[in-house]
Amino acid sequence: MASFQAGKAHQSLNVFKKPLGLFSKQPMTGFYRNGYCDVGPDDTGNHSVAATLTDPFLDFTASRGNNLRSTGLTAGCKWCLCAARWKEAVEHANSTVEAGDGAKTSVVPKVHLHATSEKALDVVSLGELKRYAAEPEVGNASNVT
Repeated sequence: MASFQAGKAHQSLNVFKKPLGLFSKQPMTGFYRNGYCDVGPDDTGNHSVAATLTDPFLDFTASRGNNLRSTGLTAGCKWCLCAARWKEAVEHANSTVEAGDGAKTSVVPKVHLHATSEKALDVVSLGELKRYAAEPEVGNASNVT
């Protein structure tokens, strides 16, 4: 995917160092609202994690001050998440599992690796992302909505 920032095109890569896959046009996602979880110099929130939203995650992020439902998002929507918020959900899930509440693991939305920017790796490990990979994970954008 070539994106245009400051008049210069560059090739964005996913976590596998392959061209970043288109993630969602409905709703139009990404910091640049181009359907990609591309991260550029203007995206200080690192909206790099391509994930399918769940009600538990929407509740979790709202409890942290970011009510995504207020923008019309619902469970099942594909959305580019801030890597730090996604990691926070993983840490929350890990702490609740250790406390004996295994049901809380659903707070972590599934990740679509082909559409997750390599910039996510600045915040989370590839292993963490793979642990929560959507099944089946596709290597192309043929099923983009």
